[in-house]
Amino acid sequence: MRYWLMKSEPDDVSFEDVLASPDQTTSWYGVRNYQARNFMRDAMQPGDGVLFYHSSCAVPGIAGIAEVASGPYPDATQFDSRNKYFDPKATQEQPRWISIDVRATKEIGFIPLTELRTMPELEGMELLRKGSRLSISPVTAGEWKAILKRAKAAS
Repeated sequence: MRYWLMKSEPDDVSFEDVLASPDQTTSWYGVRNYQARNFMRDAMQPGDGVLFYHSSCAVPGIAGIAEVASGPYPDATQFDSRNKYFDPKATQEQPRWISIDVRATKEIGFIPLTELRTMPELEGMELLRKGSRLSISPVTAGEWKAILKRAKAAS
């Protein structure tokens, strides 16, 4: 089992939106970075743990715990010319971009980025590296455990 941090803008899809959906699952679409795409396509497996992170908002941070709920499949937004994620180079025969499904599994108290930066156990976390902008990044087992411990302590 692997662990991941996946960023979503809460104005687009928030953790609360996923919790409110009938099966508490959402398609993770719109990823347009090759490294993040490759993580979804080549490394993520159903059952992997996900830190659902709210980004590009007033207070960024971890909003909940989720899991990878499907294998990779073509991101439909790449084919829709009216969608902001449209890619004119993508074809049905040769899609360029991937989606996976993510299922919310646990509500936790929101953990803001400012607090994550104070946790010594997260010193090497990709999210906290200067200049890191990946929308999907691996999380070590130690980082995962530290965040779950912090979430449990706060509840």
